[in-house]
Amino acid sequence: MTKTRLFLFRIISYAGAAFVISSCAAIFLFIIVRGLPYLNTRLFFGDTPPMAALLGLRPVWEGIWPAFAGTLCLVLLTVLLAALPGIGCGIYLARFAGGRLRKNLSLAIGLLAGVPSIVMGLFGFVLILTLRHIGLNGATTCILLAAFCLALLVIPALAVATRSAVESLPHSLSLTCAALGFSESQSLRRVLLPAAARGILGGMILAMGRAAEDTAVIMLTGAVVNSGLPAGLASKFEALPFFIYYTAAQYSDEDELGRGFGAALVLLMLSALLTFGAYLCQRAVTRRFRGDQ
Repeated sequence: MTKTRLFLFRIISYAGAAFVISSCAAIFLFIIVRGLPYLNTRLFFGDTPPMAALLGLRPVWEGIWPAFAGTLCLVLLTVLLAALPGIGCGIYLARFAGGRLRKNLSLAIGLLAGVPSIVMGLFGFVLILTLRHIGLNGATTCILLAAFCLALLVIPALAVATRSAVESLPHSLSLTCAALGFSESQSLRRVLLPAAARGILGGMILAMGRAAEDTAVIMLTGAVVNSGLPAGLASKFEALPFFIYYTAAQYSDEDELGRGFGAALVLLMLSALLTFGAYLCQRAVTRRFRGDQ
């Protein structure tokens, strides 16, 4: 009976793994097949000379370059806003919090992680209305507001990843630090955080992926169809997810729909590039901690 159960569990495990792999492969293959024919300089810059568009000398009206730049700026700004509170909260839960405070803080993180993105977008929109109501008439939807709302969405993932990475370290590391006379801050800075860097950067990868793909938040907090390159933190912006959504809803011919698939392929490539960059940072931190040259 035990062998039969083990065989069934193995079959279910293999079937689940095959389903996940085949589903991802089918989605990626579909987007690649539909979007690859449109992946060229015209998709990015339209009729604008590429160098003039890259330098911001001429506007791009029929390409996705402003949306690409806006998405990249949005992701980086979101990570900057979320990194300190997310990682700090995870460290506090893993090393300092205890008792009821630990339980309540964990519950708050779980509740924040369960907030739908459309609700977070409505929160940002209402926040602007509230600021205007109290006299700040210059408050408006912008890339900073969108990044702030996205940061609230990804902080739980960063906190949980950091907490798990720190708590999974061998207890012998803490004992060794204490035996060497390290203070708690020195132990964290010189030993524990470098050792947990792989898990923390894994949380950063999840945060960047969530910030790059979310549409519900940005469509209520500052994303527009045509605004050009981001002019500042208080300006409107374009983003690839919103461009793809708008194109899918409003396309007028097959060529315009193909540009939407091309933009989807570019978004996947951007996510892969950010993931690869985080992997390189992860590898560099790990090698430095081990003392490799």
